[in-house]
Amino acid sequence: MASNEFQTKLMGLQSNLLNFALMLTSNRDNAYDLLQDTTLKALSNEGKYVENTNFKGWVFTIMRNIFINNYRRVTRNATVVDQTEDLYHLNLSQDSGLESPEGSIGVSEITEAINAFSDDYRIPFSMHVAGYKYNEIAEKMNLPLGTIKSRIFFARKKLQSQFADYR
Repeated sequence: MASNEFQTKLMGLQSNLLNFALMLTSNRDNAYDLLQDTTLKALSNEGKYVENTNFKGWVFTIMRNIFINNYRRVTRNATVVDQTEDLYHLNLSQDSGLESPEGSIGVSEITEAINAFSDDYRIPFSMHVAGYKYNEIAEKMNLPLGTIKSRIFFARKKLQSQFADYR
């Protein structure tokens, strides 16, 4: 594909790319930044584009990958590593969410709802919330992994429907 044809195709996709960027970022300024990054990356990788390949799909994939990489970078940078000698920051008491009466009522109601489940759903769900992995729960309960996953899924859905008004 000639360079002029490549650039023409790319410029013709700008409005579609902007809509996709707005959908990904939910912010107009970030969407314009993402559009600009995508356009620059596509132009700089023009030689890597293979003829008879879906051009629109190729450019949209570039945009999606840039968005994912930026998101991961922001998430990584937001991670706090406690490097104090005695892990002072990790040992500080954390906010439990129980300072308000609404928080404590919510916790007790949720606990009651979980305890009202049959053992088939309560035990795997409680173990999952406690930090056990799906395969560990399956081994302890002598059940297939898929059964454990579905029981936890259905318990979560039931709680979400019961407490829909808390959102």
